[in-house]
Amino acid sequence: MIKLINLSALCLLLAAIIFVHAAPINPPTITAIDNSTVYCLFLPPQPGGDIASHENDAVPFCTQATPNAPNANILPSGFIVTSHYVVGDGFVQVTGRIDGSKYNLSSTDMGGQYDSVGAPPGATCAGSKKFVELVEPADGFFCIRCCTDSSKCNTGKSTEGCNTVIPGDYT
Repeated sequence: MIKLINLSALCLLLAAIIFVHAAPINPPTITAIDNSTVYCLFLPPQPGGDIASHENDAVPFCTQATPNAPNANILPSGFIVTSHYVVGDGFVQVTGRIDGSKYNLSSTDMGGQYDSVGAPPGATCAGSKKFVELVEPADGFFCIRCCTDSSKCNTGKSTEGCNTVIPGDYT
């Protein structure tokens, strides 16, 4: 009886080791703000997705390919309507207007927040300690701020919108 229990315990231990080592390792999800024309945003993985319901599986989309966000998708043509690039003390940001219909986002979607605190899990902004991004299809706004000074990225006001979380130009 003791040998049977030990054999069962050994089988369970081996199964656990195999499971842990067989589990896929997801690479970090990276966004970036390289300059005024090359930057990225997180969006739902498929056109038409709701922003808030895809906070855990959003993927990066960039204005053009950048080595700072490897394997990112390219934003649909016309999605970014206007953008305003600002470099501040401890942060860089881009704010502006979007045409959500270019990615089939609902005009009634009030949006949501992506950030380095965990949405999507493991997300980072290249060269930064912290980032915060909001996409608001109903209002036609987007904003992203990447911070080398963590105190400059407020991730705790997700329901207050771009104008409050990332003050900037939304014209």
